[in-house]
Amino acid sequence: MAEYVPSPRNWVREQVELYESSGGTKGTTLSDTGLPVVIVTHVGNKTGAIRKTPLMRVKDGSNYVLIGSQGGAPTDPAWVHNLRVNPNVEIRDETVVRPMRVREVKDDRERTRLWKLAVAAFPPYADYQERTNRRIPVFVAEQNGSPAS
Repeated sequence: MAEYVPSPRNWVREQVELYESSGGTKGTTLSDTGLPVVIVTHVGNKTGAIRKTPLMRVKDGSNYVLIGSQGGAPTDPAWVHNLRVNPNVEIRDETVVRPMRVREVKDDRERTRLWKLAVAAFPPYADYQERTNRRIPVFVAEQNGSPAS
């Protein structure tokens, strides 16, 4: 089994520790907004280490929409590269933990629909896209065994 390597970013490490140590009853919102987050557990594409990333909770039915915004930075966050290589993840949504499989959304119609859901859940995403020249990646996490659409 791979080793868990906590994030070098203090706020990420602390959010994950609080979320998980409480069994999903604390640390479930982004501190400065009060909006809900999930913890995405994934495998590092270079190290093979287990990584855990808090992301905004954006739901599409039973699926989760994961947005690689990095606040509108010019480059994708590291976790985006990890998901492209290793699409099997685990998502903790408060007290519920489930294995899921992600796929990057390439279809423009599907991406537009999911992007609207994401911006409705977390309006700053629209500003982040304006701030960067890259197209912010959109992933959908589906229950393992769900057919890709």
